[in-house]
Amino acid sequence: MSFQAPWFLLLLLALPLAVAAYLLVDRHRRAAAASFASPQLLPSVAPRRPGFRRHLPMVVYAVALTVATIALARPEATVAVPEERASVVLVTDVSGSMEARDVEPSRVDAARDAALRFLDRTPGRLRVGAVTFNHSVQAIEPLRVERDEVRALLERLRPSGGTATGNALAAALALLERGDGKRAKRPPGAIILLSDGASTHGRDPLPLARRAARLRIPIYTVALGTDRGTIQVERRDGETVTRQVPPDRETMRRIATLSGGRTFAADAGGELATVYERLGSQVATRKERRQVTAAFAGGAAALLLLGGALSLGWFGRLP
Repeated sequence: MSFQAPWFLLLLLALPLAVAAYLLVDRHRRAAAASFASPQLLPSVAPRRPGFRRHLPMVVYAVALTVATIALARPEATVAVPEERASVVLVTDVSGSMEARDVEPSRVDAARDAALRFLDRTPGRLRVGAVTFNHSVQAIEPLRVERDEVRALLERLRPSGGTATGNALAAALALLERGDGKRAKRPPGAIILLSDGASTHGRDPLPLARRAARLRIPIYTVALGTDRGTIQVERRDGETVTRQVPPDRETMRRIATLSGGRTFAADAGGELATVYERLGSQVATRKERRQVTAAFAGGAAALLLLGGALSLGWFGRLP
């Protein structure tokens, strides 16, 4: 939280003085009461004394004045608001290693379910595009507010082949650079890259990550799978062998870091869904500073009314 007029907070320095003055007055009042009647006779004169209750309205008033002083300083809070013009491209690896079943029911099925959930839960005005790739870019869906074509593409995911991460990032950046062609200024955009293996074909992805940083397009990477992941591969002689397919977390981390994004690891379908939900809130919102003075002023007024009500209810008078 920050303040537009922080110098008003100096008034809070007067609060300890006010408390000290109240305690001094109360001490004098008790001394006067003791001189008026013998302390031994007080239990019979006033058998039911208010105790701490007599101080409680003043405590409430002190809190109210503190909150009112904060309101005078015009506090601001940073809140997340929907980014109506934002664009995001889902870049999904459909290489052969996505057949691995270390993520239930399989890596490709978990990726499809999480991406479809992402489409359902992000704001309706968010423009979404998609790129799928294995050893080359397999399909591209341009940025649209409507999600039907992207959903259809995700439903068709079938794993095969190698991994061309750089080529896929180049296609995604081209979509975001092109934008909608109607605005002089490109709207904010981001890329969500899901992959489960090292890049084996095409362009080096790291220079593409640096280019994304220059364009202010963060790449959020998700390394899917565990080190125990395996697939069955048929060799040219017809024999089937088991091949380990661990995710390349280090490359995914470097892509995210170079582009200004963040990296995540998911070794279960539930974790992947959670990651996509978090990313949906990041790419579809923007941070905005808003005044919250009214909330503090309203709170101060409510506390003043409470203090007055307590005093009238217990003692029949205001302090």
